[in-house]
Amino acid sequence: MNKITIDNLLSFVPQALQLHQKNIWLSYDEEADVLYLNFKKPSHADDSELLENDVLVRYEGEEVVGITIMNASKKTQK
Repeated sequence: MNKITIDNLLSFVPQALQLHQKNIWLSYDEEADVLYLNFKKPSHADDSELLENDVLVRYEGEEVVGITIMNASKKTQK
């Protein structure tokens, strides 16, 4: 596992704040290479939208309750 540096972690802060979410739960499934972002717990998505970039946006009514990023490791900056 790569060592996480404080600078790497802090680079995430501006993007996280732009999401305008009070809570964000992250989990990564290394075997499936899927990153899950959840904005509400528990969430009960009743609809979803698959975007062209392998990103699935999950909705509960009109509210976005989560984002699933498939092939997550391929989306990292080099």
